[in-house]
Amino acid sequence: MTNCSFDTVDNLMRSLELVIYIPIFVFGLLLNILALVVFYVVLKKRTETTIYMTNLALMDLLLLFSLPFKMHATNHKWAPNKKELCSFLESLYFISMYGSIYTIMFISIDRYVAIRHPIKARSMRSPKTAIIVCVLIWLFVLGATSPVYRLHDITENEFHCFHGFSKDGWNPVLIACLEVFGFLVPALVLVSCSIQIILRLRQSQEISPKRQDCIRIIYSNLLAFLLPFTPSHLAIFLQFLVHQGIITACSQKTEISLFLQIALSLSNVTCCLDALCYYFMTREIRSSKDILSRSISFRRNTSISEG
Repeated sequence: MTNCSFDTVDNLMRSLELVIYIPIFVFGLLLNILALVVFYVVLKKRTETTIYMTNLALMDLLLLFSLPFKMHATNHKWAPNKKELCSFLESLYFISMYGSIYTIMFISIDRYVAIRHPIKARSMRSPKTAIIVCVLIWLFVLGATSPVYRLHDITENEFHCFHGFSKDGWNPVLIACLEVFGFLVPALVLVSCSIQIILRLRQSQEISPKRQDCIRIIYSNLLAFLLPFTPSHLAIFLQFLVHQGIITACSQKTEISLFLQIALSLSNVTCCLDALCYYFMTREIRSSKDILSRSISFRRNTSISEG
């Protein structure tokens, strides 16, 4: 990589990242704060779904918190004495990214259990179980992102935070774990659960509005996962091949570097795409409330007429 110049890519990304990050930060912040207000002020209902969605919103807000620092790091080099702060911010970024991935995966698993195994779901699903799962997700991503603190090997007076990782950052074992457990396994679980759920819901001759909302939640989950994270993990794998000396052509290295930086920048759009899940989930819960209230009203009217 020493014979290739990436100045053109770096100059382009200085402007492009700001164009991408600023709208994501503004809209993502508004949508996720609004989601928390709706969950805890409007709905006032603690279900498995609202707990998972709350966890997803918190992960998104954590990622949004790191974006201003990421924007600053794009255009400024940091002094060596800020290495620990940089590593901390990078860890928050990866915690939120992979925390979101696993939260989306468990939302899909929760839906699968509720729809495909409704009898077992009575004992397996509960708000307490959802809280325990969310805590385990936080503990898992906290432990899994600990290698981030070894990503920078600073030998100069200045360095780029969120950029220029050391050789340890491209260790084959680390990248394999990242690709397999950070993307492939959650993607496989998400896609397989989603297919099973949609097939079951579409078996009914008449699809109720509630089932339609459930299908929309599944599709929005797939969109919020596959659209941001598939290109970014493909780009990471290609960059790994560059660092391993498998890809050596200078033009290809430059293209992969540009693809990597654009894909990682666009992966942050998940903070906005998750709002689709919040919207359809809110509709579903409101629909359930309406159905329940109508059912109670019908039973009361029936008992009065019989009396």
